[in-house]
Amino acid sequence: MTLAQEGASMIGDKGLALLGLALGFGFTIMGAAKGIGNIGGKAVESIARQPEVAGPIGTNMIIAAALIEGIAVISMVFLAFVLTGKL
Repeated sequence: MTLAQEGASMIGDKGLALLGLALGFGFTIMGAAKGIGNIGGKAVESIARQPEVAGPIGTNMIIAAALIEGIAVISMVFLAFVLTGKL
């Protein structure tokens, strides 16, 4: 307990806030990666079951993956601004 308090006092409130932001943005990026993986896997399963609808499934998969990727990119941009002290 004392060691944790000493460590927290060395980092300071701003350091802990930055650590929390970095963890939050990192989890956002990991969640986006997991979501894109799930979309790709389920789309391949769907195409394997019904090959005649491969076109619409592929289109919808790409649109959903692009939206998720956009969130991940926005998160990385915010993380870059926070870590460089611009925000």
